[in-house]
Amino acid sequence: MKQLNQEEAKRMCERVLGFSKADECRVAINGTRTGNIRYAQNSVSTAGLNEDMQMTVSVAFGKRQGTASINEFDDKSLEKAVRRAEDVARLAPENPEFIAAIGKQEYKASNAFARETAAIDPEFRADVASHSILAGRKNKLVTAGFFVDNTGFETIANSNGVFGHHEFTNVSFTCTARTEDGRGSGWVTRSANDVRNFDAREASAVAIEKALRSVDARALEPGRYTVILEPAATSDLVGRMFGAFDARRADEGRSFLSKKGGGNRLGEKLFDEQVNVWADPWNKDVPVRPWDTESMLPRERTDIIKNGKIVSLDYSLFWANKQKMKARGRHGNMIMAGGSKSLDEMIASTKKGIVVTRTWYIRDVDPQSLLLTGLTRDGTFYVENGKIKHPVKNFRFNESPVSMLNNLDELGKPQILGGDGMNFQMMIPPMKIRDFNFTSLSDAV
Repeated sequence: MKQLNQEEAKRMCERVLGFSKADECRVAINGTRTGNIRYAQNSVSTAGLNEDMQMTVSVAFGKRQGTASINEFDDKSLEKAVRRAEDVARLAPENPEFIAAIGKQEYKASNAFARETAAIDPEFRADVASHSILAGRKNKLVTAGFFVDNTGFETIANSNGVFGHHEFTNVSFTCTARTEDGRGSGWVTRSANDVRNFDAREASAVAIEKALRSVDARALEPGRYTVILEPAATSDLVGRMFGAFDARRADEGRSFLSKKGGGNRLGEKLFDEQVNVWADPWNKDVPVRPWDTESMLPRERTDIIKNGKIVSLDYSLFWANKQKMKARGRHGNMIMAGGSKSLDEMIASTKKGIVVTRTWYIRDVDPQSLLLTGLTRDGTFYVENGKIKHPVKNFRFNESPVSMLNNLDELGKPQILGGDGMNFQMMIPPMKIRDFNFTSLSDAV
């Protein structure tokens, strides 16, 4: 795949827009080069490199819309895609929620591209797997993991003068280590735009240590406990809440942010005052593209929760127009303020509690209260007088992130989780939470 630069992408978009005979035309080009290596049972199972580039053309005649996608880029193919989209639009029914394409925008570039990440080769990927496999064998553990590196670009344009170009890189890594008899399990995840911020040895060591410490887990009675949720466990729960800040869902009574009798809870204090969450496409640790692809609106640095109060909601172009509110580009990241303490320091200040490495198999119980159920796994430990005493059997929990964020004792140092340089990324702290609701035991490790 050729990584198109801004001028090359702009010329291609101009050719497509020039072919269109519709009332309006929108173009999106996406290109990615994705390398990966996967290992299991202490040996590499698959490795590969995938390259792809695709263009999507959307046109409208009045309120009738049509879309076509293509991965051939000669002029004949580009024109063919435009004509196909126009044919679809002529046959389509009118869209009652149609919003015309926006006019020219200014996009402030975000620095999501790192040359060191783009230069990753098969030898680098093999070294990542090797560090984990050899350390696992040394400790008589069985390891499995997946390392992925992405390099790519995204370009948007429309017939009203919009143009944006964004280049990005990203690496992600997960590793599971288990004892040979299956009685102990540890897990770790890491993400970064710049591979210089990723250490395969450090990450693998975390999973290995957890596996060794989790052997001979003891059963604790289910109930309400003080818990220290590691960032990965926190993100699985709080991340579901971050996806529910849509104004339309709230206004129509389909959200935890819906107000009884109608409307939404914008401006209300729903959480502990320690809770501060914002979106920032230019954050140096979790940069994302500076626009929302659906609306083509620029993203902004936006406070979402401030001192526990809901201070902003997401308004689509259609809903903003209907409610006479300002539309913004939907957020590409969520950043939650934390403290300066490490996980070990949070454990040291805990009289009694449970450390949760990871949550999984999470399902909605009640969408309007955000009540969730799920299981802990891959390292759950009992803490007493500031020290981990022993591993404990895993639990099923029933808990809502809304309740969690009202029962905060302490927040630790945030960690990067998820993302691909284009879309959703998070920086989430570990959390110490009172009265976390464990409902039953699980025999899984």
